[in-house]
Parts: sequence; structure tokens; C-alpha cells
Amino acid sequence: MSWRPSPFIWLCIGLHLLLPPLLWLEPQRWPMLLLALLLLHTVIALVGLLPRSNWLGANLTRLPPAAVARGEVAVTIDDGPDPVVTPQVLAILQRHGATATFFCIGERAAAHPELCRMIAAAGHAVENHGQRHRKHTSLFGTGGWLREVGEAQATLRDITGSTPGFYRPIAGLRNPLLEPVLQRLGLRLASWTRRGFDTQTDDPAKVYAKIARGLSAGDILLLHDGNAAGAAAGRPVIVDVLPRLLDELAARNLKTVTLRQACTPV
Repeated sequence: MSWRPSPFIWLCIGLHLLLPPLLWLEPQRWPMLLLALLLLHTVIALVGLLPRSNWLGANLTRLPPAAVARGEVAVTIDDGPDPVVTPQVLAILQRHGATATFFCIGERAAAHPELCRMIAAAGHAVENHGQRHRKHTSLFGTGGWLREVGEAQATLRDITGSTPGFYRPIAGLRNPLLEPVLQRLGLRLASWTRRGFDTQTDDPAKVYAKIARGLSAGDILLLHDGNAAGAAAGRPVIVDVLPRLLDELAARNLKTVTLRQACTPV
């Protein structure tokens, strides 16, 4: 698939092309032009720090209107699979008859392939969260993104037999060079509508309150089975938050679906 830059990227390309002739026509203005270039790159960097921004390319931050009309919500779970937490999460989902999307790290999936197969066999979706989950991924060039995303794509496909359709970078951080790689690999960027910061907050009540406040159809919810904060006696926060959250969704007549299900025309 050929790269289709976003309007913001087209603007950045245009400004970069405009600077050389301006410098040639008025070389005495080079300090001002250099400052303009630095400001432009600062804006680009700041946009990459906004997980829900679509300035750098398409970004699924909410389910499509058809899914909203059907009363659907997507529960997404990042950073696994984890041999201790993931089986507990799967058991909770099964008890509630709920479906989720697991954004798995390639190296962890390779270490625990049976967990990824369990996720898929239970009717959940296994999606791409990168091969190594390194904190500096937002600084990658095209080659770095291709290795991080492409290797995870191959790892997860080989384990589950299904090719991921969505990618979520670590903390949603990225740069303009990610989108061309995603389009090349046939992936869609997915972020979230609301999250509870369950990797940082060890109080399940606070995590639940952040996620449940204003909960409505079309929401994409973010929790973690990997790197989950520990509550009382080291109990993973998600284990206490998820049952309560699923009960609340049921009380509001909201149906859990995977991102694929929500984005596939009926």
C-alpha cells in the first residue's frame, strides 16, 4: 500500500521545500529561517507525544459510528502476554462472556506462545504492540520502525496463524516515519478513548473511576496484563478492575467487541 501523507505532513513537506529557495533569495534572513525550521520540528515532535493525535496519520481513537449505534465498546489490554496475569484476565472475560483485544509484545509472545494461542482460541484478538517494547521507539527511523513492527507482525502471525490488523506503539508515542511503515504492512494505528493508568496507580478504585467516568458506546478502553501495577498483596490491578468494569458495561447494555469486529462492516 502506498503512503498517503496526512494534511499536516503535507504542510511540513511544503514548508521544508519552501525554505531552500527563501534562503537563496534572502540569505541574510538565515537566522529567522533556521528558527522557523526549529519551531516546525518542535511542533512535529510535540504532536508525536500526543497518543490520540491524528496529525501524523490516521489514528483510531474511537470506534466507528456503526459500532457506536450498535452499543459496542472495545476493551484493549496491553503489554502481555504475562504467565501470571493473562490467564486470570482470560478467566474473568470468560465468566462475563466478554471479548477483548490483546496488544501483545512480540518477545513476550515468543516466550509464552501458548498464552497467545489461548487468547485467540477464546475468541479474542491478538494485535501488534511491537517486538521489543523499547521506550525509545518514538525516536526510530523508518528502518527501526520496520524492524520493531514488522518483526512483531511475523512473530504473532506465526504463533496464532492470524495476521494482526492493528498496531499500538508504547504509550502511543510515535514520529512521522511510523505511518508509512504501517501502511506498507497493512496495519492501522489504534490508541484509546479512556484509560486508568493501571501501570502506575495501585488503587483499583481510582483506576476504575478514571475509566468508567463518562463511559459510553464507541469507547476504546485501555488496561494492561503486562507491567500491571500491584494492589494489595501484589494482586494485579486489572484483576480487580476488569470484573467491575464488565459488570458496569453490562448494566449500561454495552457490548464488548474486538477492534476488528467493530471496524468490519456488517
